Amino acid sequence: MTRKRRSFTPEFKQEAACLVLDQGYSVAEASRSLNVGENALRRWVKQLSEERGGVTPQSKALTPEQQRIQELEARCERLEREKSILKKATALLMSDEMNRTR
Repeated sequence: MTRKRRSFTPEFKQEAACLVLDQGYSVAEASRSLNVGENALRRWVKQLSEERGGVTPQSKALTPEQQRIQELEARCERLEREKSILKKATALLMSDEMNRTR
C-alpha cells in the first residue's frame, strides 16, 4: 500500500514554524498539534529562521519578502538569458552583413 505524500502551503509552513520560534512551543508539541512530522517542522523552523536572517532559500520561500526576492531573481535570470540570445543574434546578423558587403 502506498501512502500519498502530503503537501503544505508556504503560509502553513510559516505559521507552523512561528509556533516554535515566536510562541515558545517545542517542535514535538507543535508537530503533534498540527499532525505533521517533527523532521518536516524542524526543516521549516530552520528555513524560517534563516529567511529572517536574510538568507534566500534554495527551496520555495516561506516569507513574502523572500518569495518576492526569488521571483525577482528568476526574472533577472530570464532577462539575462534573453539578453545573451539577443547579443548572439546581433553578432550573427552583423557577420552576415559583413560577408555580403565583401
